[in-house]
Amino acid sequence: MNSSTLKDKVAVVTGAGRGIGREIAITLAREGADVALAARSEAALGETCALVEDLGRRAFVAVTDISDAVSVEESSRSILDHFGHVDLLVNNSGVGGPSAALWETDPADWEATFAVNVTGTFLCCRAFLPSMIERRSGVVVIIGSMTGKRPLWGRTPYAASKLALVGLTRTLALETGPYGVRVNLISPGAVEGERIEWVMRKQAEGRGISVDEVRGELAGGSPLNRLVEPGEVAAAVVFLASDGARSITGEDMNVSAGLVTY
Repeated sequence: MNSSTLKDKVAVVTGAGRGIGREIAITLAREGADVALAARSEAALGETCALVEDLGRRAFVAVTDISDAVSVEESSRSILDHFGHVDLLVNNSGVGGPSAALWETDPADWEATFAVNVTGTFLCCRAFLPSMIERRSGVVVIIGSMTGKRPLWGRTPYAASKLALVGLTRTLALETGPYGVRVNLISPGAVEGERIEWVMRKQAEGRGISVDEVRGELAGGSPLNRLVEPGEVAAAVVFLASDGARSITGEDMNVSAGLVTY
């Protein structure tokens, strides 16, 4: 990819305040896109905004709770008013949910996980798709997880919510294809960062093993013998948003160092 891959495209990235979302936003800006940044933390969004603008691209901050329909509608209107249109929606926002056996999981924690990971994705797609359909052009990329397809102890709510996104992606691709809109999902493996460190600690505690053993399962179990870097997920987003992927829709792309190949 190069700095003109997404020249003058307008992207929306949810969960853009930190982690993978921030990396995606910065990478899109490097590729020439202007970026609307959505998340709950205004301070974190401000930091990402400054990084995008340092790259010479326009950035717009939209403090958003994607689990709340009113918040999503208000943010989508402000983003569309500001930029005029949106070419790319990256549904990256997600929560890890609880880490416990299913029978020890509080129903409220289950509902909260689905409210962000599934309903939040639905609400964002619902808000931005009409303008894409009207223009008969657009790309939606949804960030799922390999855990939606590969069992991981104590992660039932998270796994169920991420697998739900596979069905959402495939059906939405079918519905939007006639309007020139493509929809794809990326299933990252264990991505270096704060969240996977938390997951590994909880795995170790729940299973009575060491963090190093858990890391060995996630990294050493892959053909490439490592975890995934956030920038590698961002690079996959750029590809799926580019003209090079114009015949790709309804797909689930694994970015897992080979830990998951299905």
